[in-house]
Amino acid sequence: MNRENTDLPKQRNINVQDYSIWPGWRLLMQDAGMQASPVLRRAQLPGDLFARQNVRLNPEDFFKLWKAIEAEGLSRYPDVPVALQIAKVMSSDWFDPELFAALCSANMIGALERMAKYVRLIAPMIIRAEQHATQTSVTLDFIDKTRRPPEVFLIFKLVFFTQLIRLATRTHVMPVSVSLPWTSDKINIDDPAYGQFFGTPVTASEITTIVFLNEDMQRPFLTENHKMWQFFEPSLRQRLADLDKMASTSERVHSILLEMLPAGEASMQSVSQKLAVSTRTLQRRLQDEGTSFQQVLDNVRESLAVHYLRNTNMSGAEISFLLGFEDANSFSRAFLMWTGKTPQSVRETPEQSAGNRD
Repeated sequence: MNRENTDLPKQRNINVQDYSIWPGWRLLMQDAGMQASPVLRRAQLPGDLFARQNVRLNPEDFFKLWKAIEAEGLSRYPDVPVALQIAKVMSSDWFDPELFAALCSANMIGALERMAKYVRLIAPMIIRAEQHATQTSVTLDFIDKTRRPPEVFLIFKLVFFTQLIRLATRTHVMPVSVSLPWTSDKINIDDPAYGQFFGTPVTASEITTIVFLNEDMQRPFLTENHKMWQFFEPSLRQRLADLDKMASTSERVHSILLEMLPAGEASMQSVSQKLAVSTRTLQRRLQDEGTSFQQVLDNVRESLAVHYLRNTNMSGAEISFLLGFEDANSFSRAFLMWTGKTPQSVRETPEQSAGNRD
């Protein structure tokens, strides 16, 4: 059967871990010199994907799509990184909720606030901006830390932030520093093209980060359009509400816990407040779905624990603190109960999944 003529899986509840595909992708790729058909064939996705409305892909298919974009870009422009090829043609014509919300803002500070609020419409990401004396660091994190997106997607987001501020201010703003998690040899972060685009070398780090001068963050956006934003914001708010309604309660709790746990918060009361329901209502809804708050919490803690053990050098005490345990011994006992393995054994054999129980 021709994969291009097949449909996406049957309609299901929206998963808060899904990524959105917007029709504007087709225009952007065409302007970048890439045809949609070969990209979708490489990704083994339907040939009319970019023509559909309200398409959301699970992480596996979304990552396959970006890897296909990377491969197609390399085949057509071997000397230009695909993220930079796309950046060359990025404009306000590419109607994407993230870009539109940002361009209507007064400056990059306001743009980041809006993107942080509505980013879940396009991806299970967390955007944070932390202002210091002279600089502002912008980090891009993911709700599900167990599935890291491909490097091509991460570098594209850093390119996106840089191109956005340049497009909106009509000024060639250069970030102070740029870094991202980098483990593969498919993307050469030492490529001079990246250094030329950003104006600074790209370095490896545990979290995707870009730093701008505060004066650049405050530069007025010439694209600011308050009236247009007032017209479109209700629709974006409704989409965000619909996303929450269509996701199951356990998925929403899972998502909230992934965001809250690293900050040391994991109580049912805090999650209930986030969901604007009582703890009794939350318990009942989870029970109706065949689970409980403790089960969801244990699943989140296990996935985060495996991530920290495999991808960081944090001690057991540090991990136990991030997961909300009183001490390292309590964490070790819980981990053994979840997986049948000790934290140390998982750290020493990272290629094995702690979730694969005997």
